[in-house]
Amino acid sequence: MSQSAVAILSRRIEKMATAPTLVASGRVTQFDGQIIECDGFPVSVGSICHVTGPSGTIIDAEIIGFKNGQNVAFLYDQNADIEVGALVSVANNGREVQVGESLLGRVIDAHGHPFDGLGPLHLAETWPLYGKSVNPLDRAPITQPLDVGVRSVNALLTIGKGQRVGIVAGSGVGKSVLLSMMTRFSKADVIVVGLIGERGREVGAFVEQAMTAASREKICVVAVPADRAALLRIRGANRATAIAEYFRAKGKDVLLIMDSLTRVAHAKREAGLAMGEQPTAKGYPPSVVSMIPNLIERTGTGGLGEGAITSIYTVLADGDDTTNDPVVDTARAILDGHIVLSRKQTQLGIYPAIDLTTSVSRVMNEITDTQHQKAAQKFKRLVYLYLENRDLMLMGGYAAGQDPELDLAIALWPQITAYVAQQANESADYTTCKQNLIDLMAE
Repeated sequence: MSQSAVAILSRRIEKMATAPTLVASGRVTQFDGQIIECDGFPVSVGSICHVTGPSGTIIDAEIIGFKNGQNVAFLYDQNADIEVGALVSVANNGREVQVGESLLGRVIDAHGHPFDGLGPLHLAETWPLYGKSVNPLDRAPITQPLDVGVRSVNALLTIGKGQRVGIVAGSGVGKSVLLSMMTRFSKADVIVVGLIGERGREVGAFVEQAMTAASREKICVVAVPADRAALLRIRGANRATAIAEYFRAKGKDVLLIMDSLTRVAHAKREAGLAMGEQPTAKGYPPSVVSMIPNLIERTGTGGLGEGAITSIYTVLADGDDTTNDPVVDTARAILDGHIVLSRKQTQLGIYPAIDLTTSVSRVMNEITDTQHQKAAQKFKRLVYLYLENRDLMLMGGYAAGQDPELDLAIALWPQITAYVAQQANESADYTTCKQNLIDLMAE
């Protein structure tokens, strides 16, 4: 064969090797402003599709189901200009996220694109968006406390490495400040923060407060503001959890902070109702109740050779109702403890406004010694007695000497409030918190 024939054959082989692969696609048949239906083509639920707008713009959508032979997709752009007959093509299966060490110190969105203007990310590894199942018998027990840098939590509601905790609060009681303190002062190896459904202003403020020069190199923030589509908020929560799982598999002790679990539930409610699910209590469809345990159970301790994910979820209590909200009830049932923030304590000027009488850590007794436990129980008892009788004392209805334990609570109240109060820029290490509590309760 001549050299020219060989060259021609080589070029043809190269063209065959670089020929574009076939892309499954269809045309829009129906659009209601948020959900599109298109011709049925092979695709799985959760896949990302590209919809071509009238001016050639590309709008992202996610496959959420199938109906009467049609594919049903939820648009990420809530103000998209879509015409009947628009081309819909598969972009990717949407089930893998890119991960790597270079995520630390960065702020990304639900798709993993940088928010911070620090340039592109170079990530060589992937992790399943919905995680890898872990045999519960392979999970290591929770045996060590995690220093979160907040005095009242370290000493009175001690959190263990691998514990799942909820912060239950109404609006405006210092939730964001408490989370910022934990993010900056925690002794975890890696901190992953999911800011889901928050106001855009709060996202910027949190990043500015939390990502200081000292803590930036161990923090990754996944931010999906409230004006983003419902499925993006859900995807952001799953991406933050997947990143935490990746670092746990690397043997790291990870702190996952998600603000807020309620906003994720609201997004799932929006998507579920759009799909025609029947609403139950407060309009939440059944898929919300199943989503919350699935998301939370992905965290916790890992298997042999792995680290642990200590997860902290904020749960908004509408109207300060911490007992009858479906999301609060579902989260409280699956979590290993809850921290309730009290509006009454904010009125007393006590910050962080943690209501010690209704908050609990279910693993505290397993990771602390007897002396610490007794001091914490006594402290909580004195706080309860003082607050329960405060109105009576203000009205002059109590005389000293009637109840020795209440007398002790009254005498120690200035020291008690000074102990739990903590400035937002003040860090309190676990060992010192514990010893100061024991010394105070020994008086």
